[in-house]
Amino acid sequence: QLHIVESGGGLAQAGGSLSLACSATGSISSITSMGWFRQAPGKQRELVATVSSSGTTYADFVGGRVTIAADNDKLTVSLQMSGLEPGDPAKFYCNIQGLVHWGSSLDAWGPGTPVPISS
Repeated sequence: QLHIVESGGGLAQAGGSLSLACSATGSISSITSMGWFRQAPGKQRELVATVSSSGTTYADFVGGRVTIAADNDKLTVSLQMSGLEPGDPAKFYCNIQGLVHWGSSLDAWGPGTPVPISS
């Protein structure tokens, strides 16, 4: 139902920052949440941050290093993370949840954008 494009991934330096952008096209009736997840090699995919009608949710590991911004009308969600640490390298995935016409639920994922972090 949705085509998701992620941008901003690439090699980053420890102590530096990254900026990711997600843009979706397609048919959707309403948005439940938009956000970002990450998955490191050999580990499970985990929440980074999401935006929903109930507010913004951040993973515990984030602290104050992450800023997320979503635009439901434009179907975009961006993520900024500062103070990158050696444990942060991962593939980041954009996620959009909501409803399509006829009441069907939607859970769409981007292809993932890798963010390796140099020491």
